[in-house]
Amino acid sequence: MIESGGRLRRALLGTTAIAVLTTSLVGLAPTAVAADVRSQQWYLDAMGAEDIWKKTTGKGITVAVIDTGVDPDTPSLKGKVLKGWDASETKGDETNDYRGHGTSMAEIIAGSGAQGGLRGLAPDAKIIPYRVSDTELQNEQAVNAFDFTEAIKAAADGDAQIISIAMGNEYYSEEGREAVQYALQKGKLIFASSGNDAAKSNKKQYPAAYPEVVAVAATTRDGVVADYSRSGDHIDIAAPGSDIPGYCDKSLTKYCLNSGTSFSTAIASASAALVWSAHPDWTGNQVLRAMLESAGRGDDWKPGTVSTKAGHGVVRPNAHINRGIGQPGDPNLSPLTNKPTGGAADAGTAPSATASTGTSESAAPSATASTQAPDGKQTSDAPVAGSNGSAAEDADGGGSNTGLVIGVAAAVVVVVAAAGVVIARRRRATS
Repeated sequence: MIESGGRLRRALLGTTAIAVLTTSLVGLAPTAVAADVRSQQWYLDAMGAEDIWKKTTGKGITVAVIDTGVDPDTPSLKGKVLKGWDASETKGDETNDYRGHGTSMAEIIAGSGAQGGLRGLAPDAKIIPYRVSDTELQNEQAVNAFDFTEAIKAAADGDAQIISIAMGNEYYSEEGREAVQYALQKGKLIFASSGNDAAKSNKKQYPAAYPEVVAVAATTRDGVVADYSRSGDHIDIAAPGSDIPGYCDKSLTKYCLNSGTSFSTAIASASAALVWSAHPDWTGNQVLRAMLESAGRGDDWKPGTVSTKAGHGVVRPNAHINRGIGQPGDPNLSPLTNKPTGGAADAGTAPSATASTGTSESAAPSATASTQAPDGKQTSDAPVAGSNGSAAEDADGGGSNTGLVIGVAAAVVVVVAAAGVVIARRRRATS
């Protein structure tokens, strides 16, 4: 999703019209967490993770993490990171996380929890890192001006079934649209963060707003959409995104609590890994359809409607895995666009690669799908919450007070502020 006036592969910021990225943390200030970080992962209990893991742990599924890099040597990620690619073409490689953001996303998805590390929602999934540049890195050194788009295409041609993107900007590009179309045709399931700072800018964020991508909103501990989470007719689903532990910085020495749609994107991606692991013969379309049909909704949420705040509702993999809610449907029909997709034969195939910290030698793919004009996703003006402010049902169907459903009006439970300024034409890590 990088825009440029020419095909100059490496450019300093200011010499080409590239869309760039800044890290945006939501909250008054990050809060260092206790040594027992697992106790801070409230969403695992709310989602009934222990019950889910009795049936599926994400084994056989690989998630491509397009981000600031993933360090494969943290205790929680040992043996879980496969060979990836540094699309940014900067110093280091995809295993050098220059912010700590990408490693946090990887641990939230697939961390083992070893030595006090984060426990991933899909702890037996694998990770393939694709490193791209952010604003600060682009200010510091020359980068590949097309790193983001090329990373998506490379992930589409790789072994990962799921692509998790916790970054974005406010500018539509034909190259970005072609990249996600190509990935969809290859049978991939793509999740991207909807963006933060809703009070300051509620513009659509890409790639989340492309019709082929699952746009993920963020919820609070109370199961309501956070006030910082951007909304619109492109939102597809919501997931926990507030008060989530992740690495404080690139030193990867301690965890801090932060909030943002980055976290909800990682959790939604991990939820898809759990469902796909339980049904390895399904396509990405079927996995997503089951997720959308099993999502948590409020009492007065009208069937068939889609909220502009939470899309189809809050992810509840346990509702599908242990209660059978959500049907797979047509393997070749996208539940997002209602159009046929390719890649059914390749979907669900577990990668054969072994864990590695090496870099990929292959070049970024050049093939793209045909460009189409943006088309809207199904939407309605349905409320995000019931007017009585009560939750309809909890995450695992057992009456827990921490159930992840839409239960009260969005954007009123917590007051947060963005740490950092959104600057025009910047791409951001939305944590």
